Amino acid sequence: MWKNNRRVLVTGGGTFLGDYIAAALLAEGADVSMLVRPGNEEHLGALGQRVRWWVADVWDPASLRGRGRGQSVVVHTVGSLVANPQQGLTHHRLNFLSARNVANMCITDGVPRMVLMSSARAPWISGAYIKAKREAETYMARVGLDGYTVRAPITYLRGQKRPLLYRIVSALGNTPIISWLGFRRIAPLPIDIIARGVARIALEPQPHKRVYYAGDLVRLNTRDERRNVPAPVPHTNGQPYQVAHPFQLLDDDAPFAWLPPDSEENT
Repeated sequence: MWKNNRRVLVTGGGTFLGDYIAAALLAEGADVSMLVRPGNEEHLGALGQRVRWWVADVWDPASLRGRGRGQSVVVHTVGSLVANPQQGLTHHRLNFLSARNVANMCITDGVPRMVLMSSARAPWISGAYIKAKREAETYMARVGLDGYTVRAPITYLRGQKRPLLYRIVSALGNTPIISWLGFRRIAPLPIDIIARGVARIALEPQPHKRVYYAGDLVRLNTRDERRNVPAPVPHTNGQPYQVAHPFQLLDDDAPFAWLPPDSEENT
């Protein structure tokens, strides 16, 4: 690991994706801080005792001022698949402006690296959403950050019932030959697989590529992790002792998306 990359700031604290990525980073030994949307503090639960966190609004550049100081990496998870233009919640605002503000914070506060959660293109994903994400990717590169993009598929929690379509696509994504047609990139993945992959990209001294897809995230997990095999229980003085994995600290009812606190257009 490169010398100073252990301090990681995760946006989207108190949300499903942000909390899982933060927990995965903790499991890798990172020093984790989080930005939490106003009103989402209670969703941090026990995770809030293991990380530093601040309340901030990623659509308000002033609230981000100084939050990146001393950090080596920012992982930006904020956004939403669902827009509501009538309320001012366009995909441009939800998914581009938030990323732009965080990228600018990185530049101002001297954070060298940014990992952007983006999306693979799929028939069930809005074209406007993909457009906003691609614009965010371009902006991150244009301002000169050491930027990495994760074009992740839809995610789910192991053990929860999934729509039939997603189960079919997952099966096709794991089928030789058919997976080569692009199904592997869009097949839904368990949240723990995505979170570990993102954490390991963020902490990698020299990531091997700029854009990562589902297959890359899977390869960044061990075989046992992919199969959800529990890690061996450590022992001390001949007796097993239990250490809670950071994933066990999470609130599974945390909201998936992080929306602005109001619906006024923010440009």
